[in-house]
Amino acid sequence: MSEIFAPIAEWYMAHINYFTVCLLMTIESSFIPFPSEIVVPPAAWKAAGGELSMALVLASATLGALLGALLNYFLARTLGRKVVYALANTRVAHMMLISEESLVKAEKFFVKYGAISTLIGRLVTVVRQLISLPAGLAKMPLLPFILYTAVGAFIWNVILALAGYYLHSQKELLERYFHQIAIAGIVLGGALVLFFLLKSFRNRKAPQSKAP
Repeated sequence: MSEIFAPIAEWYMAHINYFTVCLLMTIESSFIPFPSEIVVPPAAWKAAGGELSMALVLASATLGALLGALLNYFLARTLGRKVVYALANTRVAHMMLISEESLVKAEKFFVKYGAISTLIGRLVTVVRQLISLPAGLAKMPLLPFILYTAVGAFIWNVILALAGYYLHSQKELLERYFHQIAIAGIVLGGALVLFFLLKSFRNRKAPQSKAP
């Protein structure tokens, strides 16, 4: 299996640059499920090897996260709560791991912590992608939203970059066990896809909760 995975990994690493980091992080920060864990660490790996600038990697990743968050913010602010919750109940939204239940949780998180939740939420799995929606629904002032989101995204990206930098320091060990790591990556990726599909199916079947 690693013979199949290796060329894909090599192609992916060859195309990691400031533009692709920004683009993929924009997608990750929007309503499209895409893990930032496979964007920033590989870029940081290349930065540790001297191919990229770590400062520009962090800047690109943070800019992308902010752009994706702004997309969610303006969509929610423009469409309003009724339309957003209606969209959350569609099959397409469930395929993107968005449901009324997850939206209610994000909105309760925003109500509990207030504007600072747009910073804290960037560090919380699942909430990270959705916290911009309740901020838009509440018509949170734009400048504080941008500031908190950028700071939270930057902190998260630093954590991911440090992980990539550490992995580069273990390059020889990783190369020695590349085949085992590749197979483990394929198995883990398949398990995650299966988990997301099952969760999406469960969200479609679950009774709908009420919006706050």
